[in-house]
Amino acid sequence: MGGLDAVGLAVSRQCALAGVHRSGVYAHQPDRRAEPSELDQKLLRLIDAEYTKRPFYGSRRMVVMLRAQGHAVSRKRVQRLMGVLGLAGMLPGPHTSKPHPEHKIYPYLLRGLAIVRPNQVWSSDITYVRLAHGFAYLVAIIDWYSRRVLAWRLSNTMETGFCIDCLEDALRHHGRPEIFNTDQGAQFTSLAFTKVLHDAEVAISMDGRGRALDNVFVERLWRSVKWEDIYPKGYETLSELFMGLSEYFPFYNGERPHQGLGYRTPDHVHVSGEGGGVVVADHFGDRPPADSSAPLRSADESAGEDLGQRLTAATEVGALT
Repeated sequence: MGGLDAVGLAVSRQCALAGVHRSGVYAHQPDRRAEPSELDQKLLRLIDAEYTKRPFYGSRRMVVMLRAQGHAVSRKRVQRLMGVLGLAGMLPGPHTSKPHPEHKIYPYLLRGLAIVRPNQVWSSDITYVRLAHGFAYLVAIIDWYSRRVLAWRLSNTMETGFCIDCLEDALRHHGRPEIFNTDQGAQFTSLAFTKVLHDAEVAISMDGRGRALDNVFVERLWRSVKWEDIYPKGYETLSELFMGLSEYFPFYNGERPHQGLGYRTPDHVHVSGEGGGVVVADHFGDRPPADSSAPLRSADESAGEDLGQRLTAATEVGALT
């Protein structure tokens, strides 16, 4: 922001002084990173697409996939590129991402929880978005009961500011949840981010490292937005991506039927308070074990169990979107 940058003011303070909204600043900040080579950009696209389909893939399987397509890549190179994307295989292992060493990690509060109303549990995550000449990061906040996307932001860096801006927007327009769940990424464990939640008196929950299904609804959202909008349209610039997602998310919330919601829309379920919900498995209690293919069930499915109407694991997992 011109002269304000020169005096070292934080982006939030610069925006307050200039009377502009932070989200616009994040979307238009110049990207100071080195542009990946043409080959690296191609590999990034392949890795991103494969990870979106199979988020349990780590670097070893990515190497196998890329070599099968004729790319003589080393595992070290694949690990570096997955690091650029902020990706890690979602099964437990020694190479899962680590939080900032000085940040507090909060316990996972959703285990065994029945989510039966809107604004009971929100969660957030960040995903990489490839562009024709570079890449961007997308953060979103989703309501677990209704699957409604409450807020989202784009940035060309992984700095914490755009995540805080997204959280403040969700709180401002949708009230506050009882529990807010994230992974252990440094953006979400930062003091600045958790302070916003503490100030709003929201309980903080964080996934266990490598737990593939602890934040499953956001992972399903990423699959939908990428395969239904980002990949087919092939956005070239951050501005084009912003305009496209500004159309897609209202469609996702208000027009797209969701199988797991009985083919209702998230907007309808969120406003009516009917037709959503889920029961999160207690992996250490009487519920399905950690390797079960059915760790989450809708509220309707759980009620059906009392009548002996148990669904198969395949049906339960398939009904999440």
